[in-house]
Amino acid sequence: MEFVMKQALGGATKDMGKMLGGEEEKDPDAEKKEEERQEALRQQEEERKAKYARMEAERESIRQGIRDKYGLKKKEEKEAEAQAAMEQASEGSLTRPKKAVPTGCGDTEEEEEGIMDTVMKYLPGPLQDIFNKK
Repeated sequence: MEFVMKQALGGATKDMGKMLGGEEEKDPDAEKKEEERQEALRQQEEERKAKYARMEAERESIRQGIRDKYGLKKKEEKEAEAQAAMEQASEGSLTRPKKAVPTGCGDTEEEEEGIMDTVMKYLPGPLQDIFNKK
């Protein structure tokens, strides 16, 4: 029967067997081919990563050239220097470093006390006693 079918269809029995519900022929080298395909994919991925690593290294060398030319520093270097400066400033101190307070902020109480003391100096003695009692 296969011979007649083969002759009638011109050698396309494999496809016809599948369409008629026949069993699919298994390729004995299918596992080997799949492993080779996976290996080829891994190799392509490694080549791609290597290519992008080379490109990034080239970009970084160009960036470094620009930094050297204009005297710039990397962000990490700036942060490290700032941290080192903070540690060095607070090296002998037992407390954390004080933050800079702008002039005029929080000094109002001291100024008022200074003004009151100045006024009290010019008052006669009995008036000073009256204000000191309160």
